[in-house]
Amino acid sequence: MANEALSGAKLKKVLAALEANWQAEMEGYHTYLAMADRDTEPVRAQVLRHLAGAEWEHAALWHGRIVELGGAEPAYHGSPGGEADSLAHRAGGVKMALRRQEIEESRAIANYGAQLKELGDEESIAILEHVIEDEKAHYRELGSLLRGHYQAPAGAPKIDPQAVLDELLDKRNQGRKEPGSWIGDAIYGVNDGLGAIFGIVSGVSGATAGNSKYVLLAGISGLIASALSMGSGAYLAAKSEREIYMAEVAREREAIQMNGPEAHELLSLYYQVKGLPEDDALHMVEHIASDPEQMLRALASERLGTSEEALANPLVSAGSGALSTAVGAFIPIIPFFFMQGLEAVIAAAIISLAAHFAVGASKSLITIRSWWSSGFEMTAVGAIEGAVTYGIGVLLGKGGM
Repeated sequence: MANEALSGAKLKKVLAALEANWQAEMEGYHTYLAMADRDTEPVRAQVLRHLAGAEWEHAALWHGRIVELGGAEPAYHGSPGGEADSLAHRAGGVKMALRRQEIEESRAIANYGAQLKELGDEESIAILEHVIEDEKAHYRELGSLLRGHYQAPAGAPKIDPQAVLDELLDKRNQGRKEPGSWIGDAIYGVNDGLGAIFGIVSGVSGATAGNSKYVLLAGISGLIASALSMGSGAYLAAKSEREIYMAEVAREREAIQMNGPEAHELLSLYYQVKGLPEDDALHMVEHIASDPEQMLRALASERLGTSEEALANPLVSAGSGALSTAVGAFIPIIPFFFMQGLEAVIAAAIISLAAHFAVGASKSLITIRSWWSSGFEMTAVGAIEGAVTYGIGVLLGKGGM
């Protein structure tokens, strides 16, 4: 039936059906996306995300046809998590949720099949035929997920191993930063700055009876020196590490070009040492060697025990190291801007020890220790450091030095 023939009650009926289709596809999109975000099994999560993308594309097709027919802009009225927020989905577990979605896909196929006979709009029928084929593929995908033998249907994107690996590591880390990232540098920078300047402040306070002029002079000088030293040291260390890595990679590239069979055997032996049978190791190396760059990365990773992605950024390391050290170093000298004498020394000791506890507790972000244990350990170390340097300062002060 031509589009021109759609008018009056017929057009209203078609638009109502198309909007219902759009709502259903949008609900499917939100459902699959929420299920993927909550799923701890990375391959299944990636498949669910693929299904969400397909539902979004279907919704876009219905939206386009609604606009072509002069209908109002549709608005989604469902939950942000779609059916994934329902009690049945949450209470029944992953398999029950997948089974419910499998049933929903079969219902969608039946509903769209009925519309093929009832809708009476050629453009919409063409969309229906395309969507029905997709929904059938979705039904089969969900069935294979349920039965534990997933096979991607023809035309579906391949499972991306790197994406699966990234998702698995992200969920395992539960959003925590890697120990080598900037947060680790920042915590240790604060720790170094706080410890170094607290020792200086304690020593000078003991020698000068808390004279704020001398304490501030020594503290600020130490702050600047510590921050610059930490920043430049972190930059040079990260830059040197990267340069060494790149030089080793260049040597590996040359070695592969000069003696490919030896490189293959070497990588195979690395895998065998890790427990892979010889035949499997050789087979794996053959696959890897089909891509020279992949072969280079694999061999370099095994030989050097790291990868380029794991290396620190020199500028980020320098910035986080210098800034965090300056922040930590500034804490012990704060009271001497407003007071002096024994009162300033006591105030500096209190806020410095509190900062030691906070820094120690924050280390639990990148370690497996409890926050209170790490915090008390840092506080004890800071207290001993402060007492020793204050005592040395008192002795030197009495000695006239």
